[in-house]
Amino acid sequence: MAEAADIQGAPPAPARRRWLRRAVVLLAGTPVLAALVYSPAPQAAQAAEAGTVDVQLDGMAPAAPVKGDTLTISGTVVNNGRETITGAHVGLRVGPALGDRASIDEAAERAGFRAGTDPGEIDPAYAVKIPSLPSKVKQDFTLTIPVNKLELDKDGVYQLGVSLSGETESRQYEQVLGIKRTFLPWQPEAAAKRSQLTYLWPLISTTHVTAETGSDELQTPVFLDDSLADELKSGGRLQQMVALGKDLPVTWVIDPDLLYTVDAMTKGYRYRTPDGRIVQGKNKAVAEQWLSALEAAVQGKKIVALPFADPDIASLAHQGKDVSGTLGQLRPATDKAKQAVETVLHVTPSTDFSWPVDGAIDPSIVNVATSAGAHNVLTRSDSLQETGALGYTPSAARPIGAGATAVVADADLSTAFEGDMLNAGNATLAVQRFLAQSLALNLQKTDNQRSFVVTPQRMPSTSQAQSMAAAVRGLQAGRWTQPADLDTAAATKPDPGVNTQVPGAGQYPEALRKTELPVSAFEKIRTTQNTLDHFKVILSAPDRVEIPFGNTTNREMSTSWRGRPEEARLYREQVQEYLIGLTEKVKVVPKSDATLSGHSATIPVSVQNSLVQDVHNLVLRVKSANPTRLMFGDSGQAEQEVTVTGGHSQTVKFTANATASGPVEVTAQLFTTDGVPYGKARKFTVEATEITPTVMLVIAGGVLLLVLAGIKMYASRKRIAARAAADESTQPSDETPDTGPQSTGPSGTGETVDR
Repeated sequence: MAEAADIQGAPPAPARRRWLRRAVVLLAGTPVLAALVYSPAPQAAQAAEAGTVDVQLDGMAPAAPVKGDTLTISGTVVNNGRETITGAHVGLRVGPALGDRASIDEAAERAGFRAGTDPGEIDPAYAVKIPSLPSKVKQDFTLTIPVNKLELDKDGVYQLGVSLSGETESRQYEQVLGIKRTFLPWQPEAAAKRSQLTYLWPLISTTHVTAETGSDELQTPVFLDDSLADELKSGGRLQQMVALGKDLPVTWVIDPDLLYTVDAMTKGYRYRTPDGRIVQGKNKAVAEQWLSALEAAVQGKKIVALPFADPDIASLAHQGKDVSGTLGQLRPATDKAKQAVETVLHVTPSTDFSWPVDGAIDPSIVNVATSAGAHNVLTRSDSLQETGALGYTPSAARPIGAGATAVVADADLSTAFEGDMLNAGNATLAVQRFLAQSLALNLQKTDNQRSFVVTPQRMPSTSQAQSMAAAVRGLQAGRWTQPADLDTAAATKPDPGVNTQVPGAGQYPEALRKTELPVSAFEKIRTTQNTLDHFKVILSAPDRVEIPFGNTTNREMSTSWRGRPEEARLYREQVQEYLIGLTEKVKVVPKSDATLSGHSATIPVSVQNSLVQDVHNLVLRVKSANPTRLMFGDSGQAEQEVTVTGGHSQTVKFTANATASGPVEVTAQLFTTDGVPYGKARKFTVEATEITPTVMLVIAGGVLLLVLAGIKMYASRKRIAARAAADESTQPSDETPDTGPQSTGPSGTGETVDR
């Protein structure tokens, strides 16, 4: 060895020892040398296949160390075998630097210990001894190793293996019984060329607001339930997103509907209980606190506002574009987005970005996205893929024609935290793998500084958000990346020779297509919109209905319905039913049958308005089913304009003329002033009794004769009374009073009455 040290050009002794050790590791991968270097290899391989011990890594700090740091790795080991393990220890194995991103992926997917591939342990002095590990027993451990003992000789990503070795009664020799792999990014000094990295921080939730509002001045909204309050409370998902994001160099991506909804909570709200009752919400203070924290967090930060309610661009492109009026909803949704953010957060957002589900695009999706005014479409590298000709990962920005730019997020980085991050072991491995991938990107061979974008899942869970934050914090030292906002990433000069061809419709993932909103959903939305358009014509204050239902229309197209088809269908049906219920509050009051005696009479018909606002632009029309028997004016129908104040009824009177006797069906129907029927028609029967002139003369003559006869009878009785009085005056007076009854019998025979 001394002679070797004197060879010209030979590396210094420490570096030579590291080189020799890693050379042995690499050579051990061949079948012949494997047995020489790792004598217990066959047994170790068998033990690994048996999966005797489960090794979990619960923490690693620092995640990206520098010179002089001490690396601490904590975790647990669980003996899943039947036998007690004795003489065991947990040790650390450091492999050579991995060459590229594919090597990182391959190492992450490898399971079990592989003699000849996995390196040997570092200095046993840093191992943790476990004298005995009985069956089904869990044991915690913490490895503490100075970084300079890891012999990291160049910048790069190193594979770390934490293994448990020991003996069992049936195999009384040391063997590797379990191993867990992770990654150590090593870039102790700032790189001469650092990549720009844009991390999107999404504030998006599911739809919470119904179309129903109160009759008060503020139109208090009714929520589907009170679940949003749980997300806003301390420890809730959205509360954590704000608390974590406020100290991170991220670009906030916000659904304005969430801001609108929380802001509505601060003014008072109601919600439906599971049993269908509508009760007053009690989390106003929670909403106020969250909005205040968010407003403080986003000051000075870049904000991207999605179209209102985050419409499902892919569903619109594939299922809704041929349903009339559907695409027309996108532009108003974009306009409302800017207004909502400025009103609630007092900052001006960018509205120039569209974000299809999972970043999957095809030509129709791009066309729909740009039709709403977005010049930048967020996609992902597993959709707009590279051919590999460049030899490195290009910057995110790609021109795709017609003035549009595809901002291509890195698929591996974007999906890094989609799994179960409640498990500390999963979270730790995900963070280390994210950091390793980001370093590997920067180490790719190119002279260009590049820009990368990360688009995580739309609604991260609390644990996922915490893992995302840990990864971003791991990059804050800025040794191989530097933060950039989304506008900067979209404006970056594209790499020469980059793929700009949007994938065809046939390449759109079938799994995503199956979860799209169906055509029937957009047809239902169109029906609701048509009903709304017809309804608002008669309203004196149409905004009270047009605004909440316009917002609801956007919500019916929301991306948040993905994977929840039954809930989406029920929501659409409830919206339509509620709107129809409102329209039916303006109606013709049911009328009982009527009798028309005489040639002409007045028929009253009432219109009821149970809304809180006045209605106008209405015409009430009555129509006779038999104009030859019953007429209104000179024809079979008549109409009058109607205006009814809120909460009142208005009675309209129509003059009817009978031309013949008999029953006639009459229809009363409201119409808008442009001639479109409104509401239900009401039918009632009028019993017409027509009286001819001859009959009228006979009746009049009879009445006249009765009057004359009465006059004659009165005069006759008066003369008789006068003669009787004269006779009494000539006879003696009878002092006895006449107490007998007067005669009530008929007149005697031969009595005459003057006519």
